[in-house]
Formats: sequence, C-alpha cells, structure tokens
Amino acid sequence: MRRKIRVVGAMIERDGHYLITQRPPTASLPLLWEFPGGRVEPGETDQAALARELREEMDIGVEVGGRVIHVEHAYEDYDIDFCVYRCRLTQGPVQHIRVHDHRWVRPDEIDQYEFPPADEKSIAKLLDL
Repeated sequence: MRRKIRVVGAMIERDGHYLITQRPPTASLPLLWEFPGGRVEPGETDQAALARELREEMDIGVEVGGRVIHVEHAYEDYDIDFCVYRCRLTQGPVQHIRVHDHRWVRPDEIDQYEFPPADEKSIAKLLDL
C-alpha cells in the first residue's frame, strides 16, 4: 500500500504579501519554495501540527484560521494530502532555524519562484480565488 502523508501549510499574509520559505539544501525537493508548514503527526490536529511546525522551523507564533485549500498529489513513492490554512502572525520575526530562506511576496511575484508540484497546484487554486 502506498504511503499517504498529511501535510499542512500556512498562508500568512502581511500587507498584501505572502510568506514563502525555501527548503534546506539537504531536504527532499531541495531549495524549492513552499508555504511554510509540515507533516501532521499521528493524533495531532492540523492546527496543532501547523503551529508546532512553524515554531520549530522559524520560531514564529500563529493563530490558525480557516482552511483555504485542500489538494491531493501523487508523488512517485507516496501520496500527499495537503491542506493550507489562513494564518495570522502573532509572534515574530521569522528566524531561519529549519528553513534555508524566506520571502514576503505579492501574488503576482509567486511565479518567479520554483515550488514542488503539490504546492504548484495549491498556488494555482489560490491565485484563482
């Protein structure tokens, strides 16, 4: 049976710009850009996982709001069940603990960055909103 991984991402907006982060050079899909977030551990809610991942990766605090996007994507070796939630930054600034870099980008600038396929789908949906 194929592995299915539940992943959550944060759509954090500030002054019309969205926070995107760059994956570390040693990670899978190295140096690609994404909405920050990560895996949901067994027994964890999406909201708890998202808050934990953002704290671990960038030492930021967020208030998790409503789900804006749900995408499923099949990679070669596993399936991703990917949900993006609107979040409000409550504690910052962004630190690079487990991210390589970050940017605040306008929606019309997002296509200048390379994203993993699952994120590409969610961004396409996001920009159609």
